[in-house]
Amino acid sequence: MPGVNFDFGGANVLVTGGTSGIGAAIAASYRRAGARVTITGTRPSPSDYDEDLSGYRYMQLDLENRAQVDAVAGAQEDLDILINNAGAAFYASGLDEYDPDVFERSLNLLLAAGYRTARGCRDALARSRFPGGASVVSIGSMSSYFGISVVPGYGSAKTGLIGMTRVLAVEWGKLGIRVNAVAAGIVNTPMNKATLANPAWTVPTLARTPAGRLGEPQDIADPVLFLTSPEAAWITGQMLPVDGGFTVSG
Repeated sequence: MPGVNFDFGGANVLVTGGTSGIGAAIAASYRRAGARVTITGTRPSPSDYDEDLSGYRYMQLDLENRAQVDAVAGAQEDLDILINNAGAAFYASGLDEYDPDVFERSLNLLLAAGYRTARGCRDALARSRFPGGASVVSIGSMSSYFGISVVPGYGSAKTGLIGMTRVLAVEWGKLGIRVNAVAAGIVNTPMNKATLANPAWTVPTLARTPAGRLGEPQDIADPVLFLTSPEAAWITGQMLPVDGGFTVSG
């Protein structure tokens, strides 16, 4: 069987950070599967991007702007699936995450804003009649499981996603909302460009990865679609590692 064809016809999906990388792959996969997809990005208009975003409903979202977070969540009158994907690693911008202010920004951007988005979408998700239930999926990372010294803030926030996922799964199960997360390994995205260009990082990473390669955005998108599909109707409160086996290899 060359591939799995998901059917999300009639579903309404919100993918934060859906203009590039993992988010773009997820959004495109839902659209190919028949869903109506809203994506967010930090720029004012979809025309501000080189990519063709005409097939999506676009909304501007800076996760550090609470008013924008509330506005995006509040605009989702009909919603079946929320993908909490948007984020950033401040070290990639040359900021020191050991600085308390930068550390706090990481927690707010990658954890608190994701919760705020989910909480704002809760009532719309609770109205969903999508087979298998409405879903929230957050994007974690390998740093959800162990310490990576250069990203103390990023790692702490991504670890916090595990707890948030479990608590919301327990609390929102009564509303028919499933809550899961995917722990992404090292994926070939613009955010990881500098990391992937450094052999001191990629060589030992590949040596430890049983699958023998780095990930591509589609490697994350496909499990996300599965977790939100009717076929995963009895899966909730879980963090699924999608990393080529890196986290289980010594």
